[in-house]
Amino acid sequence: MPSWITAQLVVSVVTIVLVVHVMLICVAYFVQMERKVSAYMQDRIGPNRVGFDFGLPFLKPLRGCLGFGQPLADGIKFMLKEDYTPRNVDKTLFTLAPIIVVAPALMGFVVIPWGGKWLCPDIHLPFGGLVIPGQLVDVAGASVNVGIVYLLAVASLGVYGVTLGGWAGNNKFSFLGGLRATAQMISYEIPLGLAILAALLIYGSFRPDDILRHQAQNGWLILSQPLVAVLFYITALAEANRAPFDNAEAEQELVGGYHTEYSSMRFALFFLAEYSHLFTSSAFFVLLFLGGYHLPFVGFTDPAYQAGFLGVIAKFLVFFTKVVLVVAFAMVVRWSIPRLRYDQVMMMAWQVMIPLSLALVVVVSVLVYFDYTGILPMLLANIALGGLMLVCAPLIMKSTVNRRVPMYGSRFSPVPGTSVKTQSSEPFAHEDRPVQGSVPITR
Repeated sequence: MPSWITAQLVVSVVTIVLVVHVMLICVAYFVQMERKVSAYMQDRIGPNRVGFDFGLPFLKPLRGCLGFGQPLADGIKFMLKEDYTPRNVDKTLFTLAPIIVVAPALMGFVVIPWGGKWLCPDIHLPFGGLVIPGQLVDVAGASVNVGIVYLLAVASLGVYGVTLGGWAGNNKFSFLGGLRATAQMISYEIPLGLAILAALLIYGSFRPDDILRHQAQNGWLILSQPLVAVLFYITALAEANRAPFDNAEAEQELVGGYHTEYSSMRFALFFLAEYSHLFTSSAFFVLLFLGGYHLPFVGFTDPAYQAGFLGVIAKFLVFFTKVVLVVAFAMVVRWSIPRLRYDQVMMMAWQVMIPLSLALVVVVSVLVYFDYTGILPMLLANIALGGLMLVCAPLIMKSTVNRRVPMYGSRFSPVPGTSVKTQSSEPFAHEDRPVQGSVPITR
């Protein structure tokens, strides 16, 4: 048996294969969950018809199934639609753009420690009588010293696919959407990196398992640095092109944005990338601020506890449940807050997020230097900095409210000597209860 084939290699490969398939299934059902969440918030029912009967009589018991067959139906529809390529486009880049978008999203989770440490037993291969010696392994795709740096580097590559997709489509609306996405991602990567730096100053390590161990011993970071957590979450939404920062695909302004000219599975890959980025950024948020798989007062979720195989599965389920809850909160945000104007998005980044993240890094650095890294000092510093931001906001931010342009002869700017009446002169039109008020009611 070659020396490079170890139990850690086997566990890492199995973890990568498993999590990739879990992510792909989750992406499909995140779309279903978003439809149901939006339906609930808008007092609708949402998808509830498509099951797994496929129109076959012997599968009639699977009909309906609360609409869980809808993602499968959508996937089949995308695969069977015509894959249309417009004329006069760069066909190579037009095809590569969706792949470049989705590949970084499916690579970022590799350094996430899903199950902590596990004492893997000897692995007996079914052929040749070969045995891989057991060892203490990390249940992760790759346990590296620069895990956080790798995650940031991979996440920043997604902007290339969006930009290439907008440019290669040979459409002015797609091109404008690509430009918007590029400027937005570059702008919000600055506060994102600074927010992570403010968190890493507390942890003192780039290793994900060290981050979890620190939170298990000293409390989750969201308790001591809530402002950093909010800042990270907002920038993560902007990096993933999620509402209210989805200006790159604003239908009211850009038809469909950077993916206007795409159809079939190439079009679906952009949505796959969006939800994959959301999944990865939510896992990153859980790792940095919510303790990962750690639960207070639950012994087997402590990173120092070497659990058995069932304990590893339980840790994975805890981590995965937290990720799903964070994704669900992003869906609630989407259906609660309207889309920001593009100038407001950029103004928010350069006039609010970047100065605030710089101030947070300075304050955290000072507190770490004087060894005030407990929950209470950090929490008080975050509250004080948040209050200072609210006081200084009117002095920094300039109003960009749209002003109505006077149009000569309109009801807002009538011709001198005239009066413009826009209400109907019909009495029936002024009746609050037209039928009941106009027709006598006899009892």
